[in-house]
Amino acid sequence: MDALQTRVKGLAHEAARDPAKTQLKRYTPDEQVTARVELAGPQKRLAKVHAGIDVHGDGSLEAYLGRLKRKALEAPQGEDAISVLRRALVGS
Repeated sequence: MDALQTRVKGLAHEAARDPAKTQLKRYTPDEQVTARVELAGPQKRLAKVHAGIDVHGDGSLEAYLGRLKRKALEAPQGEDAISVLRRALVGS
């Protein structure tokens, strides 16, 4: 978790993006996922737990659980996404 925290904070610092535009829609930086850091385990094959952090183009972070169907984890006031993910995975 400490290595994840270090990597995610570095990615968030570098994440500044301009709005992206497709033929159908314009995506603001907070809607863009510029990096995704994922955790899986504890099994090496067919891991039962999947979780991670999305780094958005505005530098904001969003924790989630799941792999194909990601469930965003709500961060209470004053708590960062890494702490929310840590609490969801280890219960503290």
